[in-house]
Amino acid sequence: MPGYLAAGIFTRSSVALALALIAVGSARADDAAPRAETLVRTVLASRSTIAADVVFTGDIQAQAQTNVSFRTAGKVATRLFEVGDHVAADQVLARLDPREQRANLANAQAALTSAEALSTQAKLAFKRQDSLMASGYTTRPSYDNAEQTLRTTQAAVESAKAALGTAQEQLSYTELKSGVAGIVLSRSLETGQVVQSGQSVLTLAQDGARDAVFNVYEALLAAPPESRTVDVTLQGDPRVAAVGFVREIAPSVDPASGTVRVKVGLQDAPAAMTLGAVVIGRGRFRPHVAVVLPWSALYRWQSRPAVWVRDPGNGTVAPRAVTIDRYGPDNIALSAGVVPGEEIVVAGIQFLRPGQTVTVAEQVATGAAK
Repeated sequence: MPGYLAAGIFTRSSVALALALIAVGSARADDAAPRAETLVRTVLASRSTIAADVVFTGDIQAQAQTNVSFRTAGKVATRLFEVGDHVAADQVLARLDPREQRANLANAQAALTSAEALSTQAKLAFKRQDSLMASGYTTRPSYDNAEQTLRTTQAAVESAKAALGTAQEQLSYTELKSGVAGIVLSRSLETGQVVQSGQSVLTLAQDGARDAVFNVYEALLAAPPESRTVDVTLQGDPRVAAVGFVREIAPSVDPASGTVRVKVGLQDAPAAMTLGAVVIGRGRFRPHVAVVLPWSALYRWQSRPAVWVRDPGNGTVAPRAVTIDRYGPDNIALSAGVVPGEEIVVAGIQFLRPGQTVTVAEQVATGAAK
């Protein structure tokens, strides 16, 4: 029995010793195996001149737009135009039901006829009193009363004539005329609708000067343009071109789009640049120097734009917040955050963490980095 126990104990100890030796051997094997390196591509930051030309897309609009309205209230009887029609200044666009205005005109005409009749009677009576006064067969009070009556009736005639003119004008107001030539952009009236005096019923783009209107990002206007001249071409046909000048810049940013509206007045706009036509504008801004990096270098760190900077001394990387000067089609321009000569990671940034040691697989030129 003792021999059996000794043999059992020896067996368990041998197993434990074997397991320990295996574990130590595995640990040494792991230490000896090479660890996977983090490979990145980098570029040396350098300053470049930002292109002076900036291209935008906009549309053609009229410099002057007019809201047209009736000058009297009433019910719309007829509408003689559609949106998009070109109308003349004296063209009748719509008519109101004129029955009320015609009744007022008839009353004014009757009042004038009555006033003229009274004035004729007063004139005859005054002549009779004047004749009697000369021969001494009437009194002075009678003469004065006849003269006063004549003057009163004459004033009544003038008042009736003025009322008749007003009634005639009110009747003419039942016809809607724009007063200027142009193209109808929109309307808000239909036959049978009751409109009020001064209520806008259509919008008219006046003939004449045209604007190319662009919505630009606010940062672009921080640097004053080198020239206020803008070359404008038709998107559908680049051969149709015109030259314009910046005429108006909106004083505030559009809260919906975050852009600023810029109106460029066109000189001798071609006929092909009709209202609403899509155009391309090319503006010339003062060139300036900035650090230009490829889009692949851009990273987001603590809710701010950033890039990964590699320390060539110890091979570690760290994120650094930057200030974007301009976004290009395949690169970004930085106004602050990176100085020329620093090594910026442009590939493999999704695997990085602050303080991590990385190995540079390739260092490429700024223009070749992707």
